[in-house]
Amino acid sequence: MDADKLKHFRGILLAQLRAHTRHILDGQSAALEYSDDGVKDSVDLSLLDVNREIALRLGEHESQMVADIDQALLRIKEGSYGTCARCGGPIAERRLEAVPTARYDAACQTLVESQLGTDMNYSL
Repeated sequence: MDADKLKHFRGILLAQLRAHTRHILDGQSAALEYSDDGVKDSVDLSLLDVNREIALRLGEHESQMVADIDQALLRIKEGSYGTCARCGGPIAERRLEAVPTARYDAACQTLVESQLGTDMNYSL
């Protein structure tokens, strides 16, 4: 992949990194803001626990996205960005535009998902 395209994808990844980092910070703030305010009603406390759990799980998802972006930026630095980690072939630019963190080309991604199960968002 040429330098201009790498620069383009690096810019996309950095913008996504900033957005996901902001979401993590906002989510952590929201989780911390959930306080019992002296409420002792069991239903209210249960709802409070559910809200905290949702905020923490969203933060986990955002953290995984940040890790995937970091890995993609590392691949750019190493010179392997845009190359399928499974077969070594090129990843289509259209795929990278849609999923800049992609580690596999579409065919290999399908194989990985079929081996691990479609619920496992292994790499995109």
